[in-house]
Amino acid sequence: MEACIRIESLAFGGSGVGRLGGKVVFVAGAVPGDEVRIRPVREKKHFMEAEILEVLVPSPDRRVPPCPVFGQCGGCQWQSLPYARQVFWKERIFADFLLRQVGVESQVMGSLLAAPNEWAYRSRVQFKCYQSPAGFVMGFYRRGSHFVIDVDHCPIAAAAINQALGLFRDWLSQSPCPEAIPQVDLAVDDEGQVAAIVHCLAADPRPLAAYLAPRVGEQGLALYVQTGRKHTLTQVQGPGRLCIHPLDASPLRLGYPVGGFAQVNLAQNRRLVAELLQAVGSPTGLRVLDLFCGMGNFSLPLAAAGAAVVGVEDFAPAIVQAEDNSLANGLTARFLCRPARQALTQDLLRERFDLVVLDPPRSGAREVIPELLRMRPERIVYISCDPATLARDLKPLVHNGYQVRGARGIDLFPQTYHLESLTCLHAC
Repeated sequence: MEACIRIESLAFGGSGVGRLGGKVVFVAGAVPGDEVRIRPVREKKHFMEAEILEVLVPSPDRRVPPCPVFGQCGGCQWQSLPYARQVFWKERIFADFLLRQVGVESQVMGSLLAAPNEWAYRSRVQFKCYQSPAGFVMGFYRRGSHFVIDVDHCPIAAAAINQALGLFRDWLSQSPCPEAIPQVDLAVDDEGQVAAIVHCLAADPRPLAAYLAPRVGEQGLALYVQTGRKHTLTQVQGPGRLCIHPLDASPLRLGYPVGGFAQVNLAQNRRLVAELLQAVGSPTGLRVLDLFCGMGNFSLPLAAAGAAVVGVEDFAPAIVQAEDNSLANGLTARFLCRPARQALTQDLLRERFDLVVLDPPRSGAREVIPELLRMRPERIVYISCDPATLARDLKPLVHNGYQVRGARGIDLFPQTYHLESLTCLHAC
């Protein structure tokens, strides 16, 4: 059943939102103000999802996406929307989650912290690979499929990554086993070091490693080969870690293992850390528990500012790196390798913390919330990459004696619907 509708807003997830016969309609690729002809692809009782057949009247906000594969590649959703309007909608979507679902007062909502660069910001990219009859293809999966779209440049990737993309496409097309390479991960750090992880399904990856090693060596790149899960990662050439600088005008330097986690927008990560420190105020003498601490992205700036920090993370290599980072920067912090959901049921439940910092994965921190309510720290700062799980986790806190004193979205992901946020809660 085809129909014509007008797009009124945007939803978290990236789709445009309209209405048809009393139902909400989510339309991927649509922009607020568009009048579109659609075809439903999935229908439920109260909503439907639809695809665009034709843009009948384009929105005044619609722009021509600069990427030639936009709409095919599954990475970006909002390139057809000017960045100022992306910022407007991200701020509104984040506020709606907290105002409607949690009852947060509008006056505590801060404006979205926009990215200074909407392009060339991404410091880590996974490129899918395929040896086709026409040659070696390196790019991204087509939306909703495993068909690899060939790209020679990604506009949101850092310049160093795009340069490395060209090199690896040439090298791998002539390598001993191009048909056995499903993926290449490229990353660049705050010091310009580029690292590549080449995934290899060949029975013996050594010929590939021997072929690539002198080539990446000439370019000053780090090279790793991975033959299965993460434990099969093998260093071939170059340094064993990458580094970030989480604070402006500070010598603080944090290493993390190649293949490990760091925020993909390094410039905005510094602003996120600065927002945390500003929200905390004067950290001197505060006892801080940092759950999901990783390699110390928040723990060590807080320790450098004078806080007594305990970091908790269940990924052992990240804890080892956090301890190394603490030592290398002359800081004193304690790091524990254990799941966050168990951290407060052991010895930490007997300790007093003034502040708990949470930076959970997209799935949120649901299992930690009951333990936080038993501990009852004076303040909680929740850093989230998903407003839906954030709102879910905030509800039991605000219903049991905590008040949201500040919340702000931070855009680490221009051209996409994703956003980071920082929410501050105080015990009443």
